[in-house]
Amino acid sequence: MTKIDEIADAADMIINGYAFTKCDSGYRILNLNHPDKATVMTSDGEVLETTMDDIELHVVADYLKRNLKLMEA
Repeated sequence: MTKIDEIADAADMIINGYAFTKCDSGYRILNLNHPDKATVMTSDGEVLETTMDDIELHVVADYLKRNLKLMEA
């Protein structure tokens, strides 16, 4: 099994190729199609670390915002 498969299996939620995983800082988000693109966000959408561009950050922040209740359940 590849590292990407392990990350996807451990993810709390996958939306459109993005793996969302809870962490101490908030949420780790990885683009499974481009694993060099990742970010760490708080539940408020504040970016703590990223290798994503602004458009991709906006997209994943919207996914997180829309599905935050599912992640916390």
